[in-house]
Amino acid sequence: MPAHLLLRLEAPLMSFGTTAVDHRRPVQAWPAVSMLTGLLANALGWDRSQSAALDRLQARIRWAARIDRAGTLLNDFQTAQLSKDDRGWTTRGAVESRGGGDASYESPHLRYRDYRADASVLVALRLEPDAEPPTLAHLAAALEAPRRPLFLGRKGCLPATRISLGLMEASDAVAALDKSSPTDDGDAPGTAAVYFNAGAAEISPQHRMHHTTDERRFDLDVHAGRQTVYERARKVPT
Repeated sequence: MPAHLLLRLEAPLMSFGTTAVDHRRPVQAWPAVSMLTGLLANALGWDRSQSAALDRLQARIRWAARIDRAGTLLNDFQTAQLSKDDRGWTTRGAVESRGGGDASYESPHLRYRDYRADASVLVALRLEPDAEPPTLAHLAAALEAPRRPLFLGRKGCLPATRISLGLMEASDAVAALDKSSPTDDGDAPGTAAVYFNAGAAEISPQHRMHHTTDERRFDLDVHAGRQTVYERARKVPT
């Protein structure tokens, strides 16, 4: 049976971002494959300039996510008065400045960002092909001693617990979740929502389909294309 890497995603605030419209930054129930790619790439010490490596890692990930604790949706209204003279530190090693004409800074910058508060999600993932570097063993080791800061969706969303739970052998990613224990205050594994991408597990007519734009084109720094995420039917508690 193939090996799967188990990840515990838990934080006071998490942001599983989805399609943004204007100044609104909504979230979805599951972590996008682009977010998982960025999380693992940070652990490996990669940066945005390695777009080919990032695209390749993203294409290899087969994942499933179990929503052990859904948490509470939180909407944050943010306002900031920006200046053309502002300078910002970046992980790319260069000071970031702002563009635009002077008139673009006369009014405050307004935006809405959604978060999921006090949620806990278990992810099982494998890589195809499994022998190509980085392997699951490389990823597990990197998460134990990450070379860059790790966050769950946005830089302010710091993990509250250890992310890597090690490797587990299972027939597919959903089966790996079913073999894993639930959190103490979470839903029972059979009643928790489970989402997975194509290739992670067998698809049946009972699975609900979500059409999404989960993948990032890292060379263009945009999300593109439409992917299907599948949701397993939940059992009704007795």
